[in-house]
Amino acid sequence: MNMQAIMKQAKNLQKEMEKAKEDIDQTEFVGENGLVKVTMKGNHETIKVEISNKENMESDDLEMLEDMIQLAINDANKKIEEYTENKMGKFSSSMPGLF
Repeated sequence: MNMQAIMKQAKNLQKEMEKAKEDIDQTEFVGENGLVKVTMKGNHETIKVEISNKENMESDDLEMLEDMIQLAINDANKKIEEYTENKMGKFSSSMPGLF
């Protein structure tokens, strides 16, 4: 394979990777834990935090609520990472050390 063909292949791979990353960044992920639901984009931007049954929440439950929000955000981030690995994994086999 000549150098020009390798460069063309690399350029095509780069375009595919950019498209996959754009898709990941625009995909919405939902993390849930108990009363809390967090929606984030693949670029880790939090879009929405929803608290179920908030009118019945007492102030003593605030610390627990904060913990639940943290867990929900972590759940959404985990799903983003799994999706990213699944979507971008095909590129890492052709370019070791990329991710």
